[in-house]
Amino acid sequence: MAHDLGQLVYDRRTALGLSQAELAERCGMKQPQISRIEGGGTMPTIPLLRRLARALDADLTIELTPHHAAA
Repeated sequence: MAHDLGQLVYDRRTALGLSQAELAERCGMKQPQISRIEGGGTMPTIPLLRRLARALDADLTIELTPHHAAA
């Protein structure tokens, strides 16, 4: 899950033409933190995900999907 999230952050950041340092500044973070997130090395908290979403001009959606019972 951390790797998938990191890829989403990377894809959105590069689509906006932002460097890691620019994104970090928008979020009030340091560039190495962005690097760790994008590399899948850390799983951000929900408040940090909200800040990232705002900085990336994106919506944050969290969803719980029930497992389907075996028939």
